[in-house]
Amino acid sequence: MILTKSKVLIAFLFVGASITGRVSAHQDVTFTYWTGPYMRSQMLGFVRPYEQESGKKVQVAHYAGGIDAIRDQVESENPIWDVVDLTQADSLRACNEGLLEKIDHSILPNGVDGSSYRDDFIKGALNPCGVGVIVWGTAFAFDNKMFAKNPPSSIADFFNVKRFPGNRAIRKDPAVIMEWALLADGVPAIDVYKTLSTTKGLERAFKKLDQIKPFLRWWKDARDPVKLLNSGEVAMSSVWATTGTAASKEQGSNFTVEWDGRVIEMDLFGIVKGSRNLEEATNFIRFASSSQSLAEQAKYLANGPTRKSSMQLISEEIRNNLPNGPAYSQKASIWSDAQWWSKNYASVAEKFNNWAQQSTRKGAAGTVR
Repeated sequence: MILTKSKVLIAFLFVGASITGRVSAHQDVTFTYWTGPYMRSQMLGFVRPYEQESGKKVQVAHYAGGIDAIRDQVESENPIWDVVDLTQADSLRACNEGLLEKIDHSILPNGVDGSSYRDDFIKGALNPCGVGVIVWGTAFAFDNKMFAKNPPSSIADFFNVKRFPGNRAIRKDPAVIMEWALLADGVPAIDVYKTLSTTKGLERAFKKLDQIKPFLRWWKDARDPVKLLNSGEVAMSSVWATTGTAASKEQGSNFTVEWDGRVIEMDLFGIVKGSRNLEEATNFIRFASSSQSLAEQAKYLANGPTRKSSMQLISEEIRNNLPNGPAYSQKASIWSDAQWWSKNYASVAEKFNNWAQQSTRKGAAGTVR
């Protein structure tokens, strides 16, 4: 009998497993999430505690969002991730495409105050394929040196390059910046998504974006805006609010995060369809989304927990720094409409990317890159 390379490899693996006595149907669960300070808060908040309590090892992987990598793994029937940290809109998109396992929410623990898990989680935190973990926001930050005498104080100022000159940096993604463009153009927060749903509304948003087009820089990872601001390459940048606020207090930093116009979102955990470690992935989510775990995570980075009962476990100092906390309740904000984005992201992203590719006009700051 002629053995192919794949058959030889399989035979070798089974022999090796027999020798070590470790024939097993599953491996360590792989948790995929964002990098930077958020990663640290998760590692200290619940990943390490889960390992200690369960005796299991959690493998970690990093990505920059989206569902393309998940789709590739599912379509190739080769899922290498188990639990993935997704934005609310991406969670809904991936669920609707059949890329995630359905989650039986009845396995979730009740709140530490005795409340039912269904009553404990905030609106939108539970969907058929997801369990919410954090409330977070995107705000903008500005260079203190450039605007020492006249600092920007509204989202409209982000687009006003005459009064507030200098480069701008944004994430190369339509979410947030499209909302900002309309808010800055005078559209009330309550009407933003209704306006974006029309051709004229989209044109209005892109026309507003044209005002900063010659001065744009793109960023991808959480720390990119911090580097751009600290280096002086940009005067203002969108920034993940809690990460930016923490970085603004670091030695050598000289920028301020302005919370006006912030877009508030949620992250949820999902399980990749076909996960080889479905039971362990479910156990991990159950542990990570408990009242105690979400409160513990907030100690290391002030993202809001998605459980109401977690709030009583968090100090007043931390509560006042949460994106949805009392300290910022008077600042204008908008909750991202995840349902809207889950239905419209692909078409809006195509238009946004086409617009971005045409952004090559030179200005005082150079060209978009």
